[in-house]
Amino acid sequence: MFIVAVVMALYFLRGDAAPEVGFDLTILPLANAIFNSFTTVFLAAAYIAIRRKQRETHKRFILAAFATTALFLITYLVYHSLAPSTPYGGEGFLRYVYYFVLITHVVLAAVIVPLALFALFTGLNLEIPRHRRIARWAMPLWLYVSITGVLVYVMISPYY
Repeated sequence: MFIVAVVMALYFLRGDAAPEVGFDLTILPLANAIFNSFTTVFLAAAYIAIRRKQRETHKRFILAAFATTALFLITYLVYHSLAPSTPYGGEGFLRYVYYFVLITHVVLAAVIVPLALFALFTGLNLEIPRHRRIARWAMPLWLYVSITGVLVYVMISPYY
């Protein structure tokens, strides 16, 4: 959790100057959407596995979801620390939909990080009753965040 806080602090305290890099940064938002898509699939598979009482399979899918989420976080921070901000260019009703999805995505993404980590640690420590109580909230929130991450990308991608 400390590492996440440090990375986020560095991200928000950075200057406005974007350094030159040796590749096209616009590929990173697509990579982020792909990582979020994999996270969604892994979370759904983990849910199905645990409903079938396949704990080891559930654990593997959850760890895979954490891996793709970590890759997302890395590429997200790299992109947003190096590339200029991309404004949403849609108009009318879609603009309201976009900002609603974006704002709920960002707020719940901040909530899900500690919640998912807590669920992970209680699960790995076999604190099953506690894990279940936390996971009942963490799983749907994490799914929402991963799905809306892809939706945000789809909606803003024409403006990159």
